Amino acid sequence: MELSPNDAADKSDKAGDATRAKRGKQSTAAGQNNDKNENRSIIVGKIASPFGVQGWTKVLSYTEPTIGLLDYPIWQLNKLNSEKSVNLQQGRQHGKFLVVKFEGIDDRDEVARLTNSMVVVTRDQFPDADQNSYYWADLIGLKVTTTLGVDLGTVDSLLETGANDVLVVKGEKERLVPWIQPDVIREVNLTEGVMVVDWDPDF
Repeated sequence: MELSPNDAADKSDKAGDATRAKRGKQSTAAGQNNDKNENRSIIVGKIASPFGVQGWTKVLSYTEPTIGLLDYPIWQLNKLNSEKSVNLQQGRQHGKFLVVKFEGIDDRDEVARLTNSMVVVTRDQFPDADQNSYYWADLIGLKVTTTLGVDLGTVDSLLETGANDVLVVKGEKERLVPWIQPDVIREVNLTEGVMVVDWDPDF
């Protein structure tokens, strides 16, 4: 899959959500997908801790690739009941984090107040996904049925396992369905909000 700025879903705070924007992540198999609102908010990262004394801060990116978060010039920072819009001035990869500098924020104390803020963008800021690729954010909430028409529930979230991503489908019970196209994932219809899978309902 790719949900990265390049993916994600309206990520509550499930760190593995298809909002993980993994950008919330785009899947080639890639932060609710049947939500037609392109202005819905997607969490794509989190402000970590100050970096140095000149207003830089570490950021945990939920996009894939990680540095894709820097593609967004304007970030909405949400923390508790407060919101703040910031313009990205500079940024780069630093280990597992990004380090960024915002316009007009030039000292450690000021940027420290942003710690633990969620980085939010709107769905319409995502670039177009490649053919047969999907943002995790767009998969969350899809109705999942088998090729025989059995209703399995809806996509609740996605997990990264290394080999392939896994859909967490919740219905009368929870099922883990691997994102393997086209063997398991037969069809994804974002317009209708439906995914068809070749999967045994007993699993």
